Amino acid sequence: MAMWKGPIFTIALFFMLFPIPLKAQLPDSSLTRNYSIKKGRLAGVLAAQGALSFATLGGLYFAWYKDYPQSSFHFFNDNNEWMQMDKLAHGTTAYYISRIGYESYRWSGLPKKTSTWLGGALAFSYMLNIELLDAFSAEWGFSVGDFTANTLGCAVFVSQQLIWDEQRFNLKYSFHPTEYPQYRPDLLGRNLIQYMLKDYNGMTFWLSGNIHSFLPESSKFPRWLNIAIGYGAEGMTGAHLNPDQAGDLSVPHFDRYRKFLLSVDVDLTRIPTRSKVLKGIFTLLGFIKIPAPALEYNTLGQFKFHPFYF
Repeated sequence: MAMWKGPIFTIALFFMLFPIPLKAQLPDSSLTRNYSIKKGRLAGVLAAQGALSFATLGGLYFAWYKDYPQSSFHFFNDNNEWMQMDKLAHGTTAYYISRIGYESYRWSGLPKKTSTWLGGALAFSYMLNIELLDAFSAEWGFSVGDFTANTLGCAVFVSQQLIWDEQRFNLKYSFHPTEYPQYRPDLLGRNLIQYMLKDYNGMTFWLSGNIHSFLPESSKFPRWLNIAIGYGAEGMTGAHLNPDQAGDLSVPHFDRYRKFLLSVDVDLTRIPTRSKVLKGIFTLLGFIKIPAPALEYNTLGQFKFHPFYF
């Protein structure tokens, strides 16, 4: 379901932003204590998650699927679309739903291991519901590639939490405006918000690793400084191929290419602060790669240095 992958990313991010109030983040010291279950908080978390899940999935159905014919369950192979950028969007979304779900369950007093598995299950089930909507739509179908990306995104969170009791590697997202939407505004967006949701040319997905977490605890190396590896693609005015014509508009030729980036990053959740509000904000904004200098290599055979890459 290539045309809807960007909005799926956003719907899930919207869902992520509301399970817990900002002031509810646990201070770091509390992560080593045993907390009894706070039934009122847990009930509120489950109610909020259920309501938002129902609202976003229901809204998606009426806004998109309702006007297309339904069918029996079937598969759809979209693995070659958008140079796999949509798959990274799925994985990153699933990762952060898992992470925010974990934080909300910890705030409710559930044990860390239980919260880890429930956070992963929350993300897996939410993303699976979207794939099932595809599966029964005659226009699309169940994408094994999307399902795999969703599962891997959940696994990235759950495995790190179980092994290290922390997230040493974060999946992140960044965006910069491109020239391509002007030629396919129906597909790539008509304004900045839509560009950020639909224009894969401007998106970069990152694996951001924390250096200090692999050093001795006594190390003076900044706890918040990360090294990040990014993947992006540009030159795309169509999912598989670039058209010469889009409606009445002629589309120039663009070479489709992949790009690989190396940059530094900041893990906001590791910045020392006593403010619970700031802790909550840092957690919710943690999916954004901080703009920084970056070295790019692309499949056009070019090396580029970006003094400030978004």
